[in-house]
Amino acid sequence: MNKKIVLLLLLLTTKVFGEWPHENISQAVFSKSVEDRAPIEIVTGADDSLGKIYFFTNIRNLTGDTITHRWIYKDKVKAEISFDIKGKRWRIWSSKNLWHTWTGQWTVEVVNQHNQVLLTKTFEFGNKK
Repeated sequence: MNKKIVLLLLLLTTKVFGEWPHENISQAVFSKSVEDRAPIEIVTGADDSLGKIYFFTNIRNLTGDTITHRWIYKDKVKAEISFDIKGKRWRIWSSKNLWHTWTGQWTVEVVNQHNQVLLTKTFEFGNKK
């Protein structure tokens, strides 16, 4: 009986972690705002009327590490915001004010203190139609 429970828990844990974008990142999304440490109105793209975009990351099991959000536009780093991870589950977010002329693809890299890219996400910022 105990073996069945352990096997079931192992399968459930594998399924949950399998849906994470990275083994130490349970969520990484762009949103229109962040309230109470949670992303509000998750987006994958927007027209050029959006003045500010947030990138939210839910970090797991990296206590003591430093994680950086690296914002990239047209192959140039526009911002790097670093966070000290102080708990087993640590929710972090950064934001970028977007000029209406900065249309096209934006990328945020989630980077550790060894400059290793853990995750890359893109956001399409376009002209009004």
